[in-house]
Amino acid sequence: MSFEALSAGFALGLSLILAIGAQNAFVLRQGLKGEHVFAVCLTCALSDAVLIAIGVGGFSALQAVIPGIATAMRWAGAAFLFVYGALSFRAAFGPSAALDPAARAAGSLKRALLTCLALTWGNPHVYLDTVVLLGSISTQYDGARLAFGAGAVTASFLFFFSLGYGAAVLRPVFARPAAWRVLEVVVGAVMWTIAASLIIGG
Repeated sequence: MSFEALSAGFALGLSLILAIGAQNAFVLRQGLKGEHVFAVCLTCALSDAVLIAIGVGGFSALQAVIPGIATAMRWAGAAFLFVYGALSFRAAFGPSAALDPAARAAGSLKRALLTCLALTWGNPHVYLDTVVLLGSISTQYDGARLAFGAGAVTASFLFFFSLGYGAAVLRPVFARPAAWRVLEVVVGAVMWTIAASLIIGG
């Protein structure tokens, strides 16, 4: 297994899910309240794994039908990452939008899982991130796409379970808006670095 492809998939996968959003906010709240943490984290991670597998496994078939799609998607991916990074920087230096982790979370397991699935599969960005972006970038690792996908899946599992179970520890830290600003800056920097590597590598 290619370590380079594995680490690249891990880094990109992690950077894509680090951004503050409704899904992450929900996982954070569940973790802080200690409600159905394992089930919620597993649902998020498995959903990501399915979408990543579709992107990494099916993109080569699509490339055979449309030969120029890899190049087009590489540039589209770079543009998407650049905009995504710019939004992270704007969030970091703009008005604070810190999460309220103490907000009410779902009580029953069924409701928690339905909410989690809705926030995951109902978000159009998840398809851009996993199927389109990760799928297109995986074509740069011919013969090592499995390692690339495995890295992205590993990042997803690590992130969601760390967020869910580490929420109680992180609560004092992320109660401060400054912590979210630092996170957004890191995410923006990673996004722009990957966008530059796509452009230069082409």
